[in-house]
Amino acid sequence: MTEGSFIHRFEPAHAAGSPPLLLLHGTVGDENDLLGLGKMISPGSALLSPRGRVLEHGMPRFFRRLAEGVFDEADVRRRAQELGDFVTEARKQYGIAAPVAVGFSNGANIAAALLLLRPDVLAGGILLRAMVPLSDPPPADLAGKPVLLLSGQADPIVPAGNSARLAALLSQAGASVTHRVLPAGHQLSQADLTLARDWIGSVEAKAA
Repeated sequence: MTEGSFIHRFEPAHAAGSPPLLLLHGTVGDENDLLGLGKMISPGSALLSPRGRVLEHGMPRFFRRLAEGVFDEADVRRRAQELGDFVTEARKQYGIAAPVAVGFSNGANIAAALLLLRPDVLAGGILLRAMVPLSDPPPADLAGKPVLLLSGQADPIVPAGNSARLAALLSQAGASVTHRVLPAGHQLSQADLTLARDWIGSVEAKAA
């Protein structure tokens, strides 16, 4: 990787036909955080897991925020472009197809931004506790891209209306969106794992 790129982990695929996963951690996580989740969701997939390059009180994130739930949208745009460039470069280095993003919280938000700003970079996304990343995103062509959006009914960080707006925004751009609201808070539950695993299995089946 070029200087100034992302610190990351890469694990090669163990099964043909399993889509590569781009693992995007939440605040306080790092490049190791979602490797176990990725293996549980899709055991055969190649895993590409970068560390966010923005520090908030010493904790890695993928973009700056001004307050809880208030994003620095100029930084969101810049960081999404940086991440898109990293994924493009990593695909060449590791010889992988366009990945499905698996993002949690801050990682889910940058994944949503990447879908809207660089739709060519991702094959789809599993967005866990995501919010609308941009108040005025550019037109995006997500025709047919599968997206699973899993929200928590009792999430104190993501208002229900916000996640519903994100689902509508991605659908309007042409994505094939499945949005489920779970009886959970901001943290992940067993239901998230089960739904994500079943969903990626259906994506693999359609691609086969």
